[in-house]
Amino acid sequence: MKVAVVGSSHGGFETVRGVLHDFPNAEIDWYEKGDFVSFLSCGIELYLQNVVKDVNSVSYATIDGMEAKGVHVHINSEVASINPAEHSIKVVDVNNGQTTESKYDKLVLSVGAVPFELPVPGKELGNIYAMRGRDWAILLKQAEVNPDIKNVTVIGSGYIGIEAAESFAKAGKKVTIIDQNPTILGTYLDPEFTDILTTELVDNGLSVKNDQSVKEFIGNDKGMVSGVITTTGETIPTDLVIEAAGIRPATEWLKDTVKLDNHGLIVTDEYQETSQPDIFAVGDATEIEFAPTGTKKLIALAPNARKQGRSAAYNLMEKRRKTTAVSGSSALHVYSYKFASTGLKDVTAKQMNLDVASVYITDTKVPPFVPAEDNAKVYFKLTYDPRTREVMGAQIMSKMDVTANINAISLAIQQHMTIDDLAYADFFFQPGFDRPWSVMNIAAQKAQDQLAK
Repeated sequence: MKVAVVGSSHGGFETVRGVLHDFPNAEIDWYEKGDFVSFLSCGIELYLQNVVKDVNSVSYATIDGMEAKGVHVHINSEVASINPAEHSIKVVDVNNGQTTESKYDKLVLSVGAVPFELPVPGKELGNIYAMRGRDWAILLKQAEVNPDIKNVTVIGSGYIGIEAAESFAKAGKKVTIIDQNPTILGTYLDPEFTDILTTELVDNGLSVKNDQSVKEFIGNDKGMVSGVITTTGETIPTDLVIEAAGIRPATEWLKDTVKLDNHGLIVTDEYQETSQPDIFAVGDATEIEFAPTGTKKLIALAPNARKQGRSAAYNLMEKRRKTTAVSGSSALHVYSYKFASTGLKDVTAKQMNLDVASVYITDTKVPPFVPAEDNAKVYFKLTYDPRTREVMGAQIMSKMDVTANINAISLAIQQHMTIDDLAYADFFFQPGFDRPWSVMNIAAQKAQDQLAK
C-alpha cells in the first residue's frame, strides 16, 4: 500500500507515525511545501522568550530521522492538484516550478490553515507579520532585537495574539492589542477571568483596545507600516504589526476535488474520510466532534489534529474506529497568571444559543494555614446543563499552576458525568498539594445548591 501524506505539522506527523505503527510495510510519501518538516507554531512563544534557544528544535521530527524509518520525505514540494479517479497527485517543486506526478493508494490531507489577512487599505505595507510557521518565527525573533522597532501593534487577542503581545512587551517594546470583541481571550474565558487578565496586561505596560478593529494601515516613505487607524478614528503609531485575527483553511485548491463546507473546511465522516474514497483529511482544515454538544465544529488545537491523524491512519483500510469527541481543552499563561479551560463557557454557550448554568467560586490552592508564598488564590467556574445536570465546561486560573484540574473536567464531559457525580468524586488530599475538598467538588456542590433553590 502506498500512502501519501500532505502537510507535516501536528496532523500530518501523527498520520505518518500512525501508518508506520499500523502498516509497517506501507510505502509512505510525506510532502511539505516548505523546507522544514514538522515545525510547531505553538512553540514560537517559547522561542521568542528565549526559553527555547534553537528554532530548529521546535519540531516533532527531522528529515533524517523519518527517512531512517523508511519514510520518503519531500520538502519544497507543493501538492498542487489531485486526480481522485486516477489516484494521482501533481507535485510542484517550489524552487524551480518543475511538476511531477505521483500515484497513491491512500491520501491523507493535513493542509492546515493560514493566518487571516485583514482586507484593509495598506495591507501591502512592509512589517506586517503573522505568527505561524518557522519562517515567521525567525522574522519575529529578528524584529524583537531590532532597535528601530519600538511600537508594536497586535491585531487579535486570542492565544496567538496574547503570546505575541507578551513576548514583545518583555522584549522592551511598547505594545498595543486591538480586538473587535468586548474582551480579550473571549473564546476561552468568561469576563470574570478576562477582566483580571486585562488588568494584568495593563499593569505590565500594554495597552488593550477592545470593541474596535483596524480601518487602515498607514505607511512611511519607505513603504513600511507606520501607524494603524482604528474604527474609532484613533491613530496608533506602530513600527510592526502582528496579525493574529484568526485563521482560514488552506483549501481553495481543493474546492473541485473534495466537498467543502461554506467556511472552506473539508467535510469528513467520523473516520476522517472525505467525500472522495481513499482520501482522508485531518487538522485545522476540518471539524471535530465537540463532546459537550455532540456536534462538529472547528477546534484548531494540536491534540485534536493528532487524534484525527491517528484515526485516519488506523482507518485507511477499513472503518475501524471513530475519532474521539473532544472538549476543546487548552491552557495559557498571561504574565503571572496561568489558566485553562474546557468545554462550554457562558460566552460560547450564548453564541451557540445553548441554555447552561454556571457557578463561580474563589478559593485557595491549599489550606489557608499554608503560608502565602506557597499558596495562591484560585478562580474556578463550572458550567453545566440545568436540565440534565451534566457537566459542560470549566475555567480555572491562579498564579500557581492549577491547570491540571481541567483535564479531570474534560474527562467528566466526555463521560457525561453530572454535577452530582463531580460533587463527591474522589480526588487526593495532601496539604502541600490540594485541599480536602477539591475546588471541583466545591463548585459541583454549589451547583447542586443552585438547582435546589
